[in-house]
Amino acid sequence: MHFRSLKSLFHVGELSRRQMFRTASSLATVGLFQSGSFPFSARPVAKPKSYESDIYSSLGVRPIINCDHVKTILSGSLVLPEVMRAMESASHEFVQLDELMDAVGARLATLTGSDWCIVTSGCAAAIAHATSACIAGGDPEKLRRLPNLEGLKDEVVIPRYSRNLYDQAVRMLGVKVIEVGTIEELDAALGAKTALVYVLGINDAGVGWLGDKIPAQFANLKVKAVAEVARPRGVPVFVDAAAEDLTVPNTYLQRGATLVGYSGGKVLRGPQCCGLLMGRKDLVRAAWINGAPHHSYGRPMKVGKEEIAGMLAAVEMWFKRDHAAEWKQWESWLDFIAKSVTRVSGVSAEIVQVCPA
Repeated sequence: MHFRSLKSLFHVGELSRRQMFRTASSLATVGLFQSGSFPFSARPVAKPKSYESDIYSSLGVRPIINCDHVKTILSGSLVLPEVMRAMESASHEFVQLDELMDAVGARLATLTGSDWCIVTSGCAAAIAHATSACIAGGDPEKLRRLPNLEGLKDEVVIPRYSRNLYDQAVRMLGVKVIEVGTIEELDAALGAKTALVYVLGINDAGVGWLGDKIPAQFANLKVKAVAEVARPRGVPVFVDAAAEDLTVPNTYLQRGATLVGYSGGKVLRGPQCCGLLMGRKDLVRAAWINGAPHHSYGRPMKVGKEEIAGMLAAVEMWFKRDHAAEWKQWESWLDFIAKSVTRVSGVSAEIVQVCPA
């Protein structure tokens, strides 16, 4: 469990206050705690007085208290100190990026129990690179042609419950999306032009990382059932698990997925601009060839040596962190916020925990 799973809902007596809290996805820090101090477990880390540590106030930008979850629009998660140290260390020397990613890919594969793994510029880039790899493989000529799909596989099958704003990263390749609602429709939709099946990560309770429970009629289209139909036909299955916990062995690869994508700037607390793509080695390597520094469709989706090192550090720290202690700390913060806002006349607060993955 992690911070993305917590939401604080405020019930306000006056209409103006209700509108204020409902429209704000987060609370401004200014003035919120003027009448009290943070408890020890919620006290911010002391920062040195310098331009670098006070960049927001120097720009007139207000920091916020995140009462929603680790959304990109809210600047993602808070980067771990170990990640920042790894990024700073990587910044002092030059390195050949193919060699670096090859070494990091091998280390990440060992850590995650995957065939191979690469660092991408966010989970959306992992989706786009995976789509490119499934369309063109590692063929440089085909990759250079994208998004011209003439003569290439140009269809992606998506279960209806998996349609979401983030599948733009699939559609940007120019593919035709075919929605299916049953396992029979999935079987009929797969053919010679199918590049892959894209599935939103769904846990055993039928809840996706976006927090929505899938309708009962789609229960037979979860990852394992999809893979049992697609993989014998030679069609890769990609699972979008952006905001989910890393598991070893990987729960989706175990269920038959070919590729899985994660965000680095959410629960992993790595660089916000990073993500992970893991799974079948030939396709993950093809995805890397499709991205920077290589001159192909994914060239604009660049990760530098600092982000690559930071993402590796984040994954290493995932298996060292005390997740139970972190959860208790986050709960203490929410308790403090709830108690603080109820000092306003007519305001009550309720903390609702939602754990979708």
